[in-house]
Amino acid sequence: MGQRVAVLAIAGTDSSGGAGLLRDVQTLEAMGAQALCAVTAVTAQTDSRVLAVHVIPPDQVRLQIEAAFATQRVRAVKIGMLGDRATIDAVADALAEAPRVPVVLDPVLRASSGGVLLDDPGYERLRSRLMPQVSLLTPNIPEAAWLNGATPGEDATVNQRIEWAQALLAGGARAVLLKGGHAQGRDATDVLVRPGLEPQWLSSPRLSARSRGTGCALAAAIAAALATGAEMFEACRRGREHVLALLAKAETR
Repeated sequence: MGQRVAVLAIAGTDSSGGAGLLRDVQTLEAMGAQALCAVTAVTAQTDSRVLAVHVIPPDQVRLQIEAAFATQRVRAVKIGMLGDRATIDAVADALAEAPRVPVVLDPVLRASSGGVLLDDPGYERLRSRLMPQVSLLTPNIPEAAWLNGATPGEDATVNQRIEWAQALLAGGARAVLLKGGHAQGRDATDVLVRPGLEPQWLSSPRLSARSRGTGCALAAAIAAALATGAEMFEACRRGREHVLALLAKAETR
C-alpha cells in the first residue's frame, strides 16, 4: 500500500461531532488521505443550536499551519470555519508563505441551526484576502447569496445561481462549486463554474435524509481528491459520491 497523501484541514471543532474538524478527519481518512489539523475555534454545539464559540488566538492558528507544512508534504488544504477577521488574516498570511497547493474553502458563515460562525468584519476579509488564494469555493445557495450581498432564498433560479458563482469568480476565486442542496425539486444539482469554461453540472436524485456536516464532508473529500492530482471536475464528482453515500446510509437508519 502506497503512502497516503497529506491534507491539512483548517476549521473549528464541533462538540456534537456532527460537523467541523471531526467530520473533516473522518472524511479524509475515508478518502485514503492523512489528516493534519489547524484548529481555528472551539464550539459548544448541539444538533439544534450553537451554545458558545471560543476563537483560537490568530498567532496560534498561524503557527499550527506552519507546523503542519513543516511536518509533512501537504498536498491540499481544506478550510472551514474561521470565526473572525483576525483568523482569516492569520490563515491568509500562513498560506501565502506556504508551498502552493490546491485549497478548498467551504465558507462556513452559519451553523445548520442558524448560529453565526463568522462575524460581519470577516465577510469582507473572506472576499478580499482569502478568496483570491483558493482553488475552489464551495458555497451553498444561502452562502452564495450572503457573499454577494443578496437575500438568501431557496427559490433562486438556475441563472441566479450562475450569476452569483460568476460574481464570486470575479472576486478572486479560481473556481466555484455552488451547491444546490437547499433548492427545491426532484434532483439535487450542483454547478461548477470556472473562468472561460461553460458551467458543468453534477446532479443526482434528491435524498430525503438530512445530515449535519455534509458541507464539511464534501469540501474535505474534494480536497483529498485534488491532493492525488485529480482534475477539478473529477474531484468534485468524487466528493459528491462520498456525500451521497453518507446520505444514503443515513436514509437506511
